Amino acid sequence: MFHQLLAEFMGTALMIVFGVGVHCCEVLKETKYRGSGHIFAITTWGFGITISLFIFGNVCINPAMVLAQCILGNIPWSLFIPYSVAEVLGGIIGSVIVWLMYADHFKASENEVSPVAIRNIFSTAPGIRNLPRNFFVEFFATFIFISGILAISEAKVPGIVPIAVGLLVWAIGMGLGGPTGFAMNLARDMGPRIAHALLPIKNKANSDWQYGILVPGIAPFVGAACAALFMHSFFGIG
Repeated sequence: MFHQLLAEFMGTALMIVFGVGVHCCEVLKETKYRGSGHIFAITTWGFGITISLFIFGNVCINPAMVLAQCILGNIPWSLFIPYSVAEVLGGIIGSVIVWLMYADHFKASENEVSPVAIRNIFSTAPGIRNLPRNFFVEFFATFIFISGILAISEAKVPGIVPIAVGLLVWAIGMGLGGPTGFAMNLARDMGPRIAHALLPIKNKANSDWQYGILVPGIAPFVGAACAALFMHSFFGIG
């Protein structure tokens, strides 16, 4: 069990290093790729998840996926909280690593980049704040995400799952990411959000816990539960 928890922790941390790292590249002053845009960011998220899955193998790196696997009987319910905690901790540590790497750029951006934009490097935020609709977007995106992964996992083709999951993330990001930034993952959002609150970043915006807990915090679990029940009842996946 310890080995698997460590894999969840490290796999999530690596995913966040790629994901938060690309937002640092895109937002902060004096980086080589500042202003590269959403295609650059979404593609890096997709590739980063692929690499993390290739390295760490059969990991969830997402508490919503842990919930889905618990519902399907593939992971014991007793491991739901330990796995989720390991993943959130991975999100925190991955974010701290990125902050250390980009510390000079954070300093250069202190009076030039909006505190909200700095916060949004770490965590997701809606383009237009409408909590019920934002919740639905995250619910539906996660439903597609978890359903897609469960279907992909049935392919039984060596090496296909990490690549296909990366493409799935890319497609969801491009098609559904505009309203909320498509967290689909408590660890992806809450871990970096906690790191942002703890790190010594000057002129910080508030952490917006209301949004963070309700939308990327709760909605992915609802989407994952519905995905697991749908895929099991309609396709017999378990």
